[in-house]
Amino acid sequence: MLAVALNGARLDADHLDELDALVRSAGLTPVTREVLRRPRPDPALFIGRGAAERLGEKFREQGISLVVFDHPISAVQQRNLERLWNLRVSERTELIIDIFSQRARSNEGKLQVELAQLQHQSSRLVRMWSHLERQRGGIGLRGGPGETQLELDRRIIEDKIRRLRVRLGKVERQRRTRRRARQRSGALRVSLIGYTNAGKSTLFNRLTGAGALAVDQLFATLDPLTRRLRLDGGAEIVVSDTVGFIRDLPHGLVAAFRATLEETAEADLLLHVVDASSPDRDAQIASVNAVLAE
Repeated sequence: MLAVALNGARLDADHLDELDALVRSAGLTPVTREVLRRPRPDPALFIGRGAAERLGEKFREQGISLVVFDHPISAVQQRNLERLWNLRVSERTELIIDIFSQRARSNEGKLQVELAQLQHQSSRLVRMWSHLERQRGGIGLRGGPGETQLELDRRIIEDKIRRLRVRLGKVERQRRTRRRARQRSGALRVSLIGYTNAGKSTLFNRLTGAGALAVDQLFATLDPLTRRLRLDGGAEIVVSDTVGFIRDLPHGLVAAFRATLEETAEADLLLHVVDASSPDRDAQIASVNAVLAE
């Protein structure tokens, strides 16, 4: 796991605690942590040639097969580091999308994750095609075989994205129909929101007896779960357990899950669950509020 403090920012190894939890949630085993400092990112390797070569030697000695950055890096930087280190390089956004793909169970959730994956892939095509140097000096008006293949791949991904959006549109219309039916029932709608692994599912189970999965794991809940709850006075409320938020939640995931998030935000009451024992609780509250505002 790797983080880079830029422009004099203060970071230490503890900053990677959340990335450590994400890595474990993805089913991987963390080996080591590295925090580097630079005045600005290196355009080619992000961390600079000297640091890259030093770390490459360390990674080989430790038998590391995957390096995960705690922040975004460009597709070119990612490709260059993979070539230099001869191993896979990933970053926070890809890791979160991968966790979401493992957790999605409903048809809508799977479609939303697939949309986020394709949107992310479309921005990383230069990394996926290592032969693009052939674009320079291509023959004819098309610019060469590398450019032709890149255009073809981009068109294929764009076509898949369009088809997914059509399918998601149908699912969203069905969701709106069900939501209007719940609204006509007159029951108060309550959404449990909060940072991932804050205890929302545990509270949901205690309130409703639903038996939802509640484990010490980031993004254990992905698909919203709704139950009716009868209060002591006889009134009914509808309680929903929702996906947790996290700092720097990838914009593509926010966009792909917009329908789910909108339904959450449109509840009559948002009950913000906070882990009071977390030393980062104030920053976590701010992250949740930022996603809701988006």
